[in-house]
Amino acid sequence: MLQYNIKADNVEVTPAVREYIEKKVDKIERYFPEGTNATAMVNLKALNHSQTKVEITIPMKNLVLRAEERHDELYAAVDLIIGKLERQIRKYKTKINRKFRDREGMGIAFASAEQVTQTSNDAENSYTDEDDEDLTIVRTKQFELKPMDEEEAVLQMNMLGHNFFVFTDAESNETNIVYKRKDGTYGLIETSS
Repeated sequence: MLQYNIKADNVEVTPAVREYIEKKVDKIERYFPEGTNATAMVNLKALNHSQTKVEITIPMKNLVLRAEERHDELYAAVDLIIGKLERQIRKYKTKINRKFRDREGMGIAFASAEQVTQTSNDAENSYTDEDDEDLTIVRTKQFELKPMDEEEAVLQMNMLGHNFFVFTDAESNETNIVYKRKDGTYGLIETSS
């Protein structure tokens, strides 16, 4: 069952807006396993008096769904973001099923794929000053590393919309990093103790 945490910045969250968001986000709940409890964190922000930015993050036990959209109309932005989340889920489900089809016969549905993903948090670029001596860390985040292989790490990175992803390699148990290169390919940084 989804709970909602709706925050707004320069946008009024009327009962109609809240009801519309909840009704739309509830549509993706059908992809979750029965009895799943999650909180949909919804951030609304008015930009330049003409656009609204909507961001929805749904952290689950071992998976984070996240998307954001900007649009002139709040309701249109919500519709577009729900489409993005559904595409993420379908893409993820297809890849997981394909990967494990041989290993587990019929394959794994999205609901049982929690074992092969990890909860991750945003990493933000905050480096704006060219003076190396004046580096200031403006945000610190912590997350638990879950064992997975490189393909699963790339999949999770793409679902989150990040350029890199830190994970524990399931075979070597070392902390590794996958990243997206400028040419659209992927790179892997392997660490060793």
